[in-house]
Amino acid sequence: MAEGAGRTRLDVMTVFGLLTATAGILGGLILEGGSLHDISQITAAIIVVGGTLGAVCVNTHGPVLNGALKRLKGAFFSAEVPLGQTVEEIVSLANKARKTGLVSLETEIEKIQDPFLRRALNLAVDGCDLTELRATMELYISIDENRAEAEARVFESAGGYAPTIGIIGAVLGLIQVMKNLADINQVGHGIAVAFVATVYGVALANVILLPVANKIKAQIKAESERREMMLEGVVGIVEGLNPKLILQKLEAYHFQPRGKEVKRQNSRAVAA
Repeated sequence: MAEGAGRTRLDVMTVFGLLTATAGILGGLILEGGSLHDISQITAAIIVVGGTLGAVCVNTHGPVLNGALKRLKGAFFSAEVPLGQTVEEIVSLANKARKTGLVSLETEIEKIQDPFLRRALNLAVDGCDLTELRATMELYISIDENRAEAEARVFESAGGYAPTIGIIGAVLGLIQVMKNLADINQVGHGIAVAFVATVYGVALANVILLPVANKIKAQIKAESERREMMLEGVVGIVEGLNPKLILQKLEAYHFQPRGKEVKRQNSRAVAA
């Protein structure tokens, strides 16, 4: 009955998006008669990546930056949370509370792996006032959401800095071009190389940094709604609502059970 943390799996959409964007950009370059060598400039990459990272470090508080780096993994590897199983678990707890009393859930709390649900049930079993229970758990949701949004803004900031750092790289390249104005062939080549830094900056911002920030924000919203769903379930248990009504309320959320098998599991949980 315990809710697992879910299996960590590769986020297919993130990988597909990166591959599609890369293929489109490089494919367009080749179709225009260019080559990969035209944009293979290690110095431009050093300027853009190093400059952007430095600007972000100056702009961001240390713990927030550490949290953002940890969240970067979540953009590529997501934890598959069995939402249908969460609903089944809450409904099963509601059934037990309805039959043997709320205090009987004390033996079930340690089996619950989700810390938010476990904390909410602990408060409920300890006899916490329903208004205080809701306020306390909503405070947890709000604090975690604000912290996560601050971490997402790190990537938004980086996405704003990267194109500007790319322009700085282009200007630095043009300075070197100005030293060789006597050789027209060198001038043309130098200008082409100089603008590679701008390409790196714009591509880094719009293909990686800003999309990652938006994905993290979407994950934050999904997690907050999942927690709100669990809180609503615990409140329903405390109020002594019929498990069928609790099930209907939980299914009203965006994260409603999906698939016939999940619905059959929930039907069995209500009938138990």
